[in-house]
Amino acid sequence: MAQTKMAVYPGSFDPITNGHIDLVKRTLQVFDRVIVAIATNPNKDNSLFTVKERLEMIREVFNRPGNRVRADSFEGLLVDYAERVGASVIIRGLRAVSDFEYEFQMAMMNRGLKPKLETLFMMTGESYFYISSHLVKEIVSLGGDVSSLVPNNVLKKLKEKFKGSMPNG
Repeated sequence: MAQTKMAVYPGSFDPITNGHIDLVKRTLQVFDRVIVAIATNPNKDNSLFTVKERLEMIREVFNRPGNRVRADSFEGLLVDYAERVGASVIIRGLRAVSDFEYEFQMAMMNRGLKPKLETLFMMTGESYFYISSHLVKEIVSLGGDVSSLVPNNVLKKLKEKFKGSMPNG
């Protein structure tokens, strides 16, 4: 029986965007399974959505029979989590050159901690390179339309969170 190749795609996913989803879909062209893993740090977390809400949104996006995507969350070191779940690769998305320095530093640190764990950098699709969860939240908070940037279930949750604080809401 062939060994399943599993990758971990970590992040805050607050919320998941179409850019994240594109990266997951492209990762599935290379790997059998992908875990979209929400990194949590109770001492640093100022997220709009709770971990439970983010997991729910991710599961709704990828909820199809035979799906090879799993949503999970973890605390602590990413390399320890990846080892615990049996992943051989960490996926990191790069939007712009400015992302590279930080991501490269993290990849080298992770390699120092767990030399057998690889980091694979994937360029964000050209339609999504400008999207970030932070910008999505800011646009919605100011009453802007992000329907082309997030899936419908996420759009609905965003509107619920910002209801009453939006200029025309």
